[in-house]
Amino acid sequence: MTETALATLREHLLQALENHPGPETRRLFHGRGRCWPGLEQITVDWLSGIVLVMLFREPEAKQLAALYDLLGELTRSPQWQYSGARGLLLQHRHREGSASEWLAGEPQTQWQITEHDLHYLLDLGSKQNSGLFLDMRLGRQWVREEARGKRVLNLFAYTCGFSVAAIAGGAEQVVNLDMARAALSRGRDNHRLNGHDLSRVEFLGHELFKSWGKVRRSGPYDLVIIDPPTFQKGSFALTQDYRKILRRLPELLNDNGTVLACVNSPDIGPNFLIDSMAEEAPQLRFERRLDNPSEFPDIDPNSDLKALVFQVP
Repeated sequence: MTETALATLREHLLQALENHPGPETRRLFHGRGRCWPGLEQITVDWLSGIVLVMLFREPEAKQLAALYDLLGELTRSPQWQYSGARGLLLQHRHREGSASEWLAGEPQTQWQITEHDLHYLLDLGSKQNSGLFLDMRLGRQWVREEARGKRVLNLFAYTCGFSVAAIAGGAEQVVNLDMARAALSRGRDNHRLNGHDLSRVEFLGHELFKSWGKVRRSGPYDLVIIDPPTFQKGSFALTQDYRKILRRLPELLNDNGTVLACVNSPDIGPNFLIDSMAEEAPQLRFERRLDNPSEFPDIDPNSDLKALVFQVP
């Protein structure tokens, strides 16, 4: 992070705060898209009043000190006051345990955010991921618009962001599956925050490849969402295991069923999903790729989030 790069970051953040982000959660700066040389290791999020700065690589000591100075200056600026910001958290994602430190405001362990008038509860400062991936904002919006009257299967559900969006959109039933039961518990919290009827939501805390019978019993489904991690030790490796899911889709889907299949690895382009689907579930036709939020620019459109829609004709 050179002086020039830090000056660029400063101007971006001041401008973003001057625009008064309000209650809606958004990314303020996305260096990982490699559009600003020298800032590839940093992102900044607006979490409904909390500013979360994430460092993905250790800067030199002098550069880190300059970053601290910049963030301190930011919290004393008129733009900070105007924005209504409540705190600033710096997370060192490159360090073991993703160590975090509060640089401004009262430390918060949990924080409620808003996205498209829906509410989610985040963990701040204690986990690598806070509880909602902001680049999937338009994917959740798409699910909300498509869900009315449908039975939805949400694989690798994490904290059930897609499920919250689906129920808000009028889904008949949503089945969430994730091996992390604590994440599913947070998913229940998220549904409760939005006043949802939990009788329409099912939570399966199981490892997918050992649970096909349970998944089938709750089907068939009108919409299947697949949003896996790139790698999960002992349970999932994207390039090896994604195809195993795709070949099961015909037995899970209703006639005219829809699939939202996602990949968030910069090393894997959309053709991986298109070609794999054609080989493993040729009944499904590729329809389109969803747009990504404009606040996540990337110099290579094949490196950012891939969210692809497939349809049974």
